[in-house]
Amino acid sequence: MRHRKRGRKLGRKSEHRIALKRNILKSLFEHGRIVTTLAKAKEYRPHAEKVITLARERSLHRIRRAAQILGNDRDIVKKLFDDIGPAFVDRPGGYTRILKLAKPRLGDAAPRAILELVGESERRAQEAAEQAELEAQKSVKKKSKKKKGDEGDGEE
Repeated sequence: MRHRKRGRKLGRKSEHRIALKRNILKSLFEHGRIVTTLAKAKEYRPHAEKVITLARERSLHRIRRAAQILGNDRDIVKKLFDDIGPAFVDRPGGYTRILKLAKPRLGDAAPRAILELVGESERRAQEAAEQAELEAQKSVKKKSKKKKGDEGDGEE
């Protein structure tokens, strides 16, 4: 019987699972979203939510607990408490989402999923729109410079 046997083993020994958890959480907080297998996404989503809940309120105890979970990575802990935690202060949970991908992994046909922070898709879309706007402005400036240069060459 599997009574009180919570969690997936993911075909790894305990030390490997702990390292995998740290790496997945670090990557998630660093990049905002990761592509992984569906089983890993479902397993590590609650862990990510608990760390974000820690980061909602800044105290020395909470910073040390988050650093312990994330393997004492100062940059990630700083980003977590400066950017990610305050962004979710008003939200009562549900900080991450899992999106299933249509195509499975090529090597073993494992189902893939995107584990992302809520609001990450909107932020990426906004950045892409801003980038497109900057590119449009640059192209307009280049065209106007070429026109001025062409007109200037004809005068001489």
